[in-house]
Amino acid sequence: MLNPFTPFGDCSLIRMANLYANVAHVGHPSEIASCLDLVTTAPAKLMNLADYGIALGNPADVVVLDCASAGAAVAELASPILGFKRGRMTFERPGAVINWPVRR
Repeated sequence: MLNPFTPFGDCSLIRMANLYANVAHVGHPSEIASCLDLVTTAPAKLMNLADYGIALGNPADVVVLDCASAGAAVAELASPILGFKRGRMTFERPGAVINWPVRR
């Protein structure tokens, strides 16, 4: 078992948001983007996290996704490229590199 909270999966919250979008058959970009709230802001509200979100003085806990919008993050299963915990970079995932053949 890869994910202790569900019997399948890889602990990817983006993948869970994508699953919610598929199960609910949402298609409009704003509806798809709202599925991201199901794995971000909604749980923070349930846990009464007063310091959640990007604001001066809040902990700098951030995951940077490779996408153009919240809707694209969910629809495209965007890959995380950087992660910060309390302002300290905890992981980095460099982009793909094309290794062109050498011309002779």
